[in-house]
Amino acid sequence: MIEAIAGAAPGIAMLAAFACLGGGVMTIRRGDRTKGVLMLVMAAVLVGNVLIWTL
Repeated sequence: MIEAIAGAAPGIAMLAAFACLGGGVMTIRRGDRTKGVLMLVMAAVLVGNVLIWTL
């Protein structure tokens, strides 16, 4: 059971990173630059975590 969750975690994190990337770009376009940049930073952190998990 735990192995299945551990195997799915990187995939779920990458989906969340893509969602944060798209949301961050849309938020910046709508004029709220601070929140948009924070979402982009969060996407980068998620991708970094996935890289660490998979190496």
